[in-house]
Amino acid sequence: MSLASPTKSSIWKGKEKAMDEDYADLRPVITYRHLHSHNLGVRDPLRVVGLCDSDAFYAACERVRLNLSEDAPLVVQQWESLIAVSYPARKYGISRMDKIKDAKKKCPDLVSVHVATYKEGEKEPGYWDDIDTRTHKVSLDLYRRESAKIMNVFKEMLPNGEIEKASIDEAFIDLTQPVRDTILERYPYLANIPPNAPQGADTPLPSPPLELDWADKVHLIPILPSDDGDDSPKDESEFPPTWHDVALCIAAEFMTKMRKQVLDTLGYSTSAGLARNKALAKLSASVRKPNGQSILRNDAIPNYLRPMAFQKIRFLGGKLGKAFADEYDVSSVGDILTVSLDEMQSKFGEESLWVYELVRGIDRSEVKEKTAYFKSMLASKNLPKPITKSSEGPQWIRVLAAELTLRLNEARETMPSLWPKTIALHLRKGYEASRSKQAPFPFVKEVTVDIVASAGNKLWKEMTGNAKDVNVGALQLSFSNLGRGEVGQKNIDGFFQQSTKRSREDAEDDQPSDTIQGRASSSSPQSPSSFVCSRCKKRIELPIHVVEIRGHDAEGLAETVAALRAEHDDFHFAQDLANAPETDQTGPAPKPSKPSSTGRDTKRRKKAGEPSKGIARYFNKAG
Repeated sequence: MSLASPTKSSIWKGKEKAMDEDYADLRPVITYRHLHSHNLGVRDPLRVVGLCDSDAFYAACERVRLNLSEDAPLVVQQWESLIAVSYPARKYGISRMDKIKDAKKKCPDLVSVHVATYKEGEKEPGYWDDIDTRTHKVSLDLYRRESAKIMNVFKEMLPNGEIEKASIDEAFIDLTQPVRDTILERYPYLANIPPNAPQGADTPLPSPPLELDWADKVHLIPILPSDDGDDSPKDESEFPPTWHDVALCIAAEFMTKMRKQVLDTLGYSTSAGLARNKALAKLSASVRKPNGQSILRNDAIPNYLRPMAFQKIRFLGGKLGKAFADEYDVSSVGDILTVSLDEMQSKFGEESLWVYELVRGIDRSEVKEKTAYFKSMLASKNLPKPITKSSEGPQWIRVLAAELTLRLNEARETMPSLWPKTIALHLRKGYEASRSKQAPFPFVKEVTVDIVASAGNKLWKEMTGNAKDVNVGALQLSFSNLGRGEVGQKNIDGFFQQSTKRSREDAEDDQPSDTIQGRASSSSPQSPSSFVCSRCKKRIELPIHVVEIRGHDAEGLAETVAALRAEHDDFHFAQDLANAPETDQTGPAPKPSKPSSTGRDTKRRKKAGEPSKGIARYFNKAG
């Protein structure tokens, strides 16, 4: 009985033999329409995705910074633990599970570098001799900067590709478009649909070349792996090349050039995997490390996946993978292939369709470039010794402020209009839920540690009150609601001034003349940092730290008050909308949309306190 068809009802009967139909889409028919179309997306049969993974990235960054030989055994430590181990150090049996003292016993010549840290009084992180978790805070800024450099190399060399940063040392690269352009250049007879094509644009392409020139240092994952597991492949003549193989071969050239450029200009070796989608590309990238590049052709997918532990596949580890393993007593992909879609969905919900497809080498997720800026920035510190005196808080807030200041200023070098609207302080006692307080963060021309620390200290005072004794085991300082000015504006000054002016003009146009007069007289000369609302009769004041920052600049202070007034007017406008009676509608009422089982629906359930459904519950942090 075949379990490949999603529509056929069947009951799981244990570990049956996986059927060949589970991988029936390995040689799709590719037509002229496929080759010339630009809108096929994740279902494109010529799609090629790569994953590029920097080798032992943190250790490599420190090796390049110190100008050490590539053969130098090096580890990066955070306090007494290791967070990165170079490949030369791994030859001595050193792993990230080791403590630094044990690692040095295994390799007397080991180079040990403590990750950079912030300390009070310093504007930037450094490599200090007096490292102490009680007075210093870890910084990953070096690694973030070097990661951005690698991404810039990819973007410069592949302007028409899609690049998605997956983590600080990984990036997915969709090479489909540049590969398609290269195919049309190398095989010009495919540029036009033959006039005698029997099915027009839907006519299959002619057979591809029988021999492909795979580049050096490229590892082809075998279609028929040898029985003893060595690298000698079996005869694969029964699997002639496909046009997707041609696409992979061209993609390997692009990836090799990009990796070489990263190595030559930045000094970092990388490993890569190429396949038809993201999940398979990530699995392939780990086959030959370090400095390797592996290609997974479609025909090689079944024999590559079946013996693999299914929990190695992206997103199938953790609680979800354990739930499948426990439910069906399975460990390998071949084992889980015997579970029918009906059985899987009856136990784990309709969303488990993507699990059913994933173990069959199907991944429909896009490679999508993320925004050039973060929506938030956060600096945090888990304290080895809790803060017990209220007076001790500002020293740690200043350390966190230094990190936020550096990160914001670095981001604004490439995006001058970037600015956070809010600053927040989060405090936690032991394992209790954290408490937080936030406030608007004013625009200033130059961000300094003093400004950020002043705003953070004000929040600290508001949260701790007059208490002399406190108990804080962790604290975080964060920027949120980061945004940027409109396209065409040169800097945030212009954005701020134009937005303020537009808000005032719009508000005045919508209000009667007596309200405008009331506004004009609401801020007395004796109180330039506040105004009295003509509607709620309340005095609205700027936060003290904002006044301290902008008090010396009368024009800037006036602009800030005007912006605060416009924001307060928006609050009343929103209230008016919420309280307005519903107007009569003609025609039938709109039908409510069907509830979605996507992440947004999950978020709504969390907010309402309802339990998550299907496989979503396995991704919650608790439970």
